[in-house]
Amino acid sequence: MITARTHADERLLRHARAAGLGEIAEKVLARERLSIDDGLALYRTQHLHALGALANHVRERLHGDRTYFNVNQHVNYTNLCNKLCKFCAFQRLPGEEGAYWLTPEQAADKIRAQLAHPVTEVHMVAGVWPRIPYSYYLELLRAVKAARPSIHIKAFTMVELDQIAKVAKKPLSEVLPELIEAGLGSCPGGGAEVFSERVRAATYHLKISGDEWLALARQVHRAGLRSNCTMLHGHIETVEERVDHLDRLRKLQDETGGFQTYIPLSFHPENSELAHIEGPSAIDELREIAVARLLLDNVPHVKAYWILLDIPVAQTALSFGADDVDGTVVEEHIYHDAGATTPQRVARDELVRWIERAGRIPVERDTLYNEVWSPRSAGRSAVASPSTA
Repeated sequence: MITARTHADERLLRHARAAGLGEIAEKVLARERLSIDDGLALYRTQHLHALGALANHVRERLHGDRTYFNVNQHVNYTNLCNKLCKFCAFQRLPGEEGAYWLTPEQAADKIRAQLAHPVTEVHMVAGVWPRIPYSYYLELLRAVKAARPSIHIKAFTMVELDQIAKVAKKPLSEVLPELIEAGLGSCPGGGAEVFSERVRAATYHLKISGDEWLALARQVHRAGLRSNCTMLHGHIETVEERVDHLDRLRKLQDETGGFQTYIPLSFHPENSELAHIEGPSAIDELREIAVARLLLDNVPHVKAYWILLDIPVAQTALSFGADDVDGTVVEEHIYHDAGATTPQRVARDELVRWIERAGRIPVERDTLYNEVWSPRSAGRSAVASPSTA
């Protein structure tokens, strides 16, 4: 479809041409898919503002000034893990200091502790430990649902689902309906790392491959569940490997349409076996957001996960392609064990103010991006809260 260009489009094109990105800008304005070579050029350009302007154009075409958040909480039900990923500071073996494994009732207690707040989602991910029985996962889901029947449970990465199917001794196609019946509502996007066998062999060789991760995600989508998708960036991966990763996500999305949101996960080197690596800078993180928004033309949302980015970078990312900042979180261990210095929780009203100070319109959503509240739809002040559910 050919559309007339506005004065803003022409300014964007001139800016991109001056940065050597004119051909890519032509494609963006024409809503054409970018190529692998285009992705490499975007990663390599030194003109960050031109890159951000292109990504912001797509972001505003899709979402205008709307920026999504939710009132959620995290429950990391165990840090026991046998995958021994070199980039992970969260994992523990039994008997190690700090090792834990919550009972279903302890997890439910965390849900009950937030009943005074309008939480709509619990995000549950954890380590992978083969001695956790299949029944535990069903009991965990049921206990959380019993504690707060209205809550949406977003749980179990593809890596966890692989282990759950193994201990169930059933194919995942049979396991997923049972998990759904117990309360599973959607899946997070973690555990993908980088879809590179070179990177996997060097940093997480005991974990499933990129091909296996994608195959599991395909089954999740076919079961009627939506999921997120991610990439862990800023360690030993190359630009070529990043573009390949994004392209493979894009191809699966063409097939299933099951990905809701892409979240670039910044590598935090502290307390890991890769502590000698510097990790990504704020500029790297903004570039990652922008390139993803331009390449992932079929994934609706791109998230600036404030836990990883820090608040000022997350606010800036809202002009570099991101349209979501995640949520209130309440309690997060995986990235804080790796040295994250952001708060472990943030008040709902603070999130609203952060979004407004970035010049965007805050929209509270549920997990599936149904609108819960926005200042315009509510016809009241931006920091007013919906009734507690």
